[in-house]
Amino acid sequence: MTILSDREITELARNNDLIIPFVDESVSYEDVDCGPLIAVEAKKKVISYGLSSYGYDLRCANEFLVFNNLTPTVIDPKNFDSRCFKKHVGDECIIPPNSFVLTHSLEYLKMPENVTGICMGKSTYARCGLIANITPLEAGWRGNVTLEISNTTPLPAKLYAGEGIVQVLFFKGENCITSYARRGGKYQNQIGITLPR
Repeated sequence: MTILSDREITELARNNDLIIPFVDESVSYEDVDCGPLIAVEAKKKVISYGLSSYGYDLRCANEFLVFNNLTPTVIDPKNFDSRCFKKHVGDECIIPPNSFVLTHSLEYLKMPENVTGICMGKSTYARCGLIANITPLEAGWRGNVTLEISNTTPLPAKLYAGEGIVQVLFFKGENCITSYARRGGKYQNQIGITLPR
C-alpha cells in the first residue's frame, strides 16, 4: 500500500467525488463578513482544514451529541441508550470534563474500492487534551464520518464547528476481494451522526 499525495487526492476528489465538498488547499484564515458599510477586509484564524501534502483535514459539523452520565444505564454497543446524549447545535460546543461528544464531518466521502483511509486527531486539539478516536474508512465505504472527541482534562473544552477536526490519510492498494460496500456494512451511506448499531 502507498499513501496518497495531494496530487492523487485532488485527482480522486475531482474525478471520483472522493470528498464532497473538496477544498484544494489548506485553509488557516477565513474572510469575516463586516457588513455592507465597512470596506475593510477582515480575516479570522481557524483550525486548518482542506488538502495537505499527504492527507486531508475534515471539518467539524455544527451538530453535536454531548455525553452525560445522568441516565442510569450501562453503555452497551449492541443496545445503545440514546438518552445518554444531549443534542446541541451551534458554532461551538463545550465538552464537559472527562467526557466526550459525537459529531460528524461536514464532508461526505466516497472511498474507492482500492483506497482505505484512517482519520486521526489534529495536533492543535491534542495539545489541549482533546483526543479524536482513530477511525478507519474502509474501501468502498461512503458517508459523513461520525467522529468521537474525548476531553481528557478536568476542565471544560471547546470545539469549533466549520473548522478542522481530524486529518484523513489515504492509502491505495490492490482491489480487495470484499469491500465495505460489497459486504453491506452497517454504516454505509450514513448521513450526520450515526449511533452504534
